[in-house]
Amino acid sequence: MLSEKIKPYNLILASGSPRRQQLLNDLGLDFEIRLKPVVEEYPDRLRHFEISDYLAQLKSLAFEAELKPNDILITSDTIVWHKDRAIGKPISKENAFAMIKSLSGDVHEVITSICFKTTTYQKTVNTITKVHFAELTDDEIAHYLDNYEFMDKAGAYGIQDWIGLVAVTHLEGSYLNVMGFPIHLVYKTLNDIVSR
Repeated sequence: MLSEKIKPYNLILASGSPRRQQLLNDLGLDFEIRLKPVVEEYPDRLRHFEISDYLAQLKSLAFEAELKPNDILITSDTIVWHKDRAIGKPISKENAFAMIKSLSGDVHEVITSICFKTTTYQKTVNTITKVHFAELTDDEIAHYLDNYEFMDKAGAYGIQDWIGLVAVTHLEGSYLNVMGFPIHLVYKTLNDIVSR
C-alpha cells in the first residue's frame, strides 16, 4: 500500500485548502503543510490546462531551495475554463455574482493541475471535468453568495455546497477534481514516484 511505500519520504502539501488537506488525510498518508505566498500570474499566451500546469509549477518554485533529498512536494492549481477563457477566484462579491451568472445554464470545464517535486524529479499531471449547470435565478445566486464561502474557490462556487446540490445537473469526469483535488491522480502519481 502507498502508506507503507511512502514512509521513507517526507510528504509536503503546499496548500491552505481544507478540502485538499482532508482528501490527502483520507488516503491515510502522513504529511506536513507548508505555505508560501505566490502571485498567481501567467503569460497571456497560455490556454486551458497550460495555465493550471504553469501555476502549479510556479507555486513549487518557492520551495525549491529548501527541499531535502527525501521530500516530495505537492503544489496544485484549479481553474474554471468557460467561453474560451480562464476563470480564477473572485475578487469581490459582485465579481462572484457575474462569474456564477455566466456559468448558469451552460457547460464549463474545471481543470486541476498537480505538480510533484523532489530534489531530482518533477512531474505535473492534470485532469479535466465537464460540469453542466442548470439555469439559476438572480435570487438563487444571491442566496448562495450570502450564505456560503466562495472567495477562495475557482469560478466562485464549491460543488460540495448548496449550489452543487441545486445547479450541477451532470458531470463528465471526477467530482473530486471539481472540489479542487483529484485524489485518484495524486494516489497514482505518488505510487509511481515511490516505485521508480
